[in-house]
Amino acid sequence: MAKASQDTSKIHFHWTKKVGTEDDDVEQPSTFKQPNSNPSDQQDKKHENIKVKTHVGVPTPRKKLQAVAIARLRAVLTAFGKNRSNPPLGGLLGPRVVGTLFGSRRGHVHFAFQKEPNSPPAFLVELATPISVLVREMASGLVRIALECDKKDNEEKKAVRLLEEPVWRTYCNGKKCGFATRRDCGPKEWKILKAVEPISMGAGVLPLTEPEAGDGELMYMRAKFERIIGSRDSEAFYMMNPDSNGAPELSIYLLRV
Repeated sequence: MAKASQDTSKIHFHWTKKVGTEDDDVEQPSTFKQPNSNPSDQQDKKHENIKVKTHVGVPTPRKKLQAVAIARLRAVLTAFGKNRSNPPLGGLLGPRVVGTLFGSRRGHVHFAFQKEPNSPPAFLVELATPISVLVREMASGLVRIALECDKKDNEEKKAVRLLEEPVWRTYCNGKKCGFATRRDCGPKEWKILKAVEPISMGAGVLPLTEPEAGDGELMYMRAKFERIIGSRDSEAFYMMNPDSNGAPELSIYLLRV
């Protein structure tokens, strides 16, 4: 009877891992199966795992801010690189420039500023003053040429650099001398600048071969100028003459008033 009751208890309590007898090392038969967990509980656990993984994959707000900051920095650097690769004409000039006055004997004065003797002119204007009058003024003493233009109220005009203004009022030693117009350097002007390129400082006459050149002679004066920037609306160019101990013989002022 005791043996039968013991067998019955074994059959009844088949869910235990080990039988509570003296033989503790005896394991359950291979037919032992643990109770199945609730399917709904397993599904909830799967959903929790999915939620956890999804939460880990989403970047934190700090990472988002860092990504935005890096993108903006790259955009600024790209724009800065483009501006450096395509600098404005005014930005080509440094504190020392090459200045050249030229024109036919009976024509108007052309004035050009270059960064280097072989570089394209960053500033080229045609004055209404005949070059013969300017030569006479320079022979009598110091010459001050002032070029003035008006400030524009439009927001678009505020971005125009001083050296890019198209029209100027001209004053020579305080006397009004008409207007000056900004010119593009065409083949004719570039040919003249190339002809005087080897000349660092001096004045003289060049022969001209064009039939429309009048008397066939072109007068020029070439020298180094010191550039002084007062503001975005004012610049001054002073001729550097090593033989003169006093004030420069020629000074040119650009003013936007």
